[in-house]
Amino acid sequence: MNDYPVEIPGLPSEQAINRLVSQLEPYRRITQPRFYGIDNIPDDGSLLVGNHTIYGFLDLPFMMAEVWKRRRIAIRGLGENAHYKVPVWRDLLGACGMVRGTRDNVRALMREHQTILVYPGGAREVNKRRGQQYQLLWGERMGFARLAIEHGYPVVPVAAVGADDMLDVIIDQNTPVYGQLAAAYEKVMGFPTPPVVRGIGLTGIPRPERLYFWFGEAVDTTRFAGQDADTAARTLRDEVERAVLAGIQFLRDERDQDPDRDLVKRLLRRADQGAENA
Repeated sequence: MNDYPVEIPGLPSEQAINRLVSQLEPYRRITQPRFYGIDNIPDDGSLLVGNHTIYGFLDLPFMMAEVWKRRRIAIRGLGENAHYKVPVWRDLLGACGMVRGTRDNVRALMREHQTILVYPGGAREVNKRRGQQYQLLWGERMGFARLAIEHGYPVVPVAAVGADDMLDVIIDQNTPVYGQLAAAYEKVMGFPTPPVVRGIGLTGIPRPERLYFWFGEAVDTTRFAGQDADTAARTLRDEVERAVLAGIQFLRDERDQDPDRDLVKRLLRRADQGAENA
């Protein structure tokens, strides 16, 4: 998190958020997401910390929409600085309420008791390589833990499963030639090169997998007050990481046992329910 002036875009109006949520409804009927523990999100602000799935945008809108629909909580996502180098795109992110992920911006959001979403794996975790489905690529990032402890802010571990099954990575930074070009791109842009993927057939269209989301119990960070800052941050980071990994495994087990994981079965069941209610 680099140093930039504090800049917190205003949230869209309730009417605007409702319109965005309604626009997702056709796609929601396909993904039919399942949610566990959504009531674990505190009403008066928390830091949601989770795993970033490939490309990031395949499941995130559905999670944010559901939290809004059920709890009327607007989530403030934190964006990588690289996003804000792209004209128009950065304006679109701001219009949706996303905030540049700087320390001072996070502090400002915490002072306002807002619900914040961070993916410690960042762009690296979004741009997965082959064999990295549902892995946490957090490295040594502990900024979220330091800020949560600083403000006594509750941390809610979050897990998401489904999106990493929608696409197969076929070319990544470990691929000869492409890897060299990707390294040069990252050096210039400061952002990892997206992998080349395959979805339905030989296309890049994502497979219509069902989405699963889990919210763990909020972690109390006030217990770290007065402790050595580095030790406390490491302890909290590791605790949250273990919780997210456990949440991912829980969702994968639920997915594997789900009789409606297959799209055709989901649509047929929905059709049957519609006929019964007619």
